[in-house]
Amino acid sequence: MTTPISDVPLANGDADGCTVPREPWLRLFLRFLRFGALAWGGPVAQIAMIRQELVDEDRWISSAHFNRVLAVYQVLPGPEAHELCVYFGMRSRGRWGGVLAGLGFMLPGFVLMFALSWAYVRYGLQTEGVAAVFAAVQVAVAALIVRAVVRIGEHVVTDRWLWGIAIGATAAQLAGIHFGIILTVAGGIYLLAQREFRRLAWALAALAVAGVIGYAVAMGGLAGFAALSGSTGDAEAVRRDGMPMLALFWSGLKAGLLTFGGAYTVIPFLQRDAVTQGVWMSNTQFLEGLALSGLLPAPLIIFSTFVGYLGGGPWGAVAMTVGIFLPAFAFTLVGHDALERVVHQPRIRLFLEGLTAGVVGLIAGTTLALMRISLTGLEAVILFALVLAVLFASKAKLVIPAVIGAAALWGWLSLSIRIAA
Repeated sequence: MTTPISDVPLANGDADGCTVPREPWLRLFLRFLRFGALAWGGPVAQIAMIRQELVDEDRWISSAHFNRVLAVYQVLPGPEAHELCVYFGMRSRGRWGGVLAGLGFMLPGFVLMFALSWAYVRYGLQTEGVAAVFAAVQVAVAALIVRAVVRIGEHVVTDRWLWGIAIGATAAQLAGIHFGIILTVAGGIYLLAQREFRRLAWALAALAVAGVIGYAVAMGGLAGFAALSGSTGDAEAVRRDGMPMLALFWSGLKAGLLTFGGAYTVIPFLQRDAVTQGVWMSNTQFLEGLALSGLLPAPLIIFSTFVGYLGGGPWGAVAMTVGIFLPAFAFTLVGHDALERVVHQPRIRLFLEGLTAGVVGLIAGTTLALMRISLTGLEAVILFALVLAVLFASKAKLVIPAVIGAAALWGWLSLSIRIAA
């Protein structure tokens, strides 16, 4: 009788003599649970931690092999650090090992965000002091997103075609065009331009510009910006009755499939579903959820737990979290080797590069709307500028929770001064 493939680890030998050990189940889970509990500082710090232990110290795979694996996950959607954990778990104990490693890495962040979501809903921000603190924290979060757009753009927007795609995607987002159309056109334009079909690329770009302008005129200018900046529909009814679990799962799944270029790219998709269309939360609440996630040892997309909790309570949090992390599990568990071959095909890679530039444009458009919510006075603008300067100047591992904590202190001190005066 043959052993099911899900119970068999991948080939463990490496060309450089490295070997992935067949870890006991509990030890495997606890190893990646520890990674999750120490996952401070964003994806760069998380990946460096995993590399230090499993590649440099324990020699599970060679450095060159690790670089090839990481390159695949940088092209695919989803948090790279989480996908690396799933990959290493599968190398050690097959697909169930991958599931166990992935769950271990995400569990600390999920439990903490779930608890914070419960406390947020249960106690709210009714007191003047807490509201002032979170108003300042929202400014810091807006600065975090601006820095993320710049950092992602530096790696993604590398030529004039990609610059044009990103700017056009921003305009299309503000005009209110559906993101599916934006991303498809973005990928198509870049693929044509780089495959020597420049005339077709220019024609498609001109058609896209005309479409954006025509749509904006027909819808009354920046209708999309107005929608991004506030909810539409019967918000109170949705918040009272809750969202269907399937709708929350689907919202998370869509976002998980579109997180190209980093965890911050999930923001426009969840904001669209939760604030603009689903209307189960406000932009202010959305920013507060992002702020809470910045304090936790977890990939930033764990704030989806908060979004789901506000949409459907405890089971809503579970449904959206499962949806958003499912692609990160599936891409590795279903066929890492096949995906490694596919994403390096020139046409696929070019399309994804154009699509990713389009995602950068979507984040930029959403960021403008979120800044409109958070930057409400001179004090907020000053705080925003200070936080942004620190974020660009510092490479410290804990800079994100540090600036959020400092912004909270700023808000408390500012309120204290106003009361004293």
